Amino acid sequence: VAAVEVMIATPAIRNLIREAKAHQMYSIIQTSAQFGMQTMDQALKDLYLCGLIGYEDAVSRAMNPADLQRMIAEKGQEYAKQRR
Repeated sequence: VAAVEVMIATPAIRNLIREAKAHQMYSIIQTSAQFGMQTMDQALKDLYLCGLIGYEDAVSRAMNPADLQRMIAEKGQEYAKQRR
């Protein structure tokens, strides 16, 4: 199963490239799902939650394993609240 990071050339991304601020692009990708963007860790989280990959596979391939673990835990808490 492929996990992919997606960045779309929105005006914000283009501006960061022009200003040589590539280090800030990750946060734009994180918060721009409405434009179809996703980080690698967001893709891994979705694949794990859909049951397409295992937890260890997801965490071992994450760019930031602690962030991925937090995102998975938050989804688990949301699911538990919905079941009540």
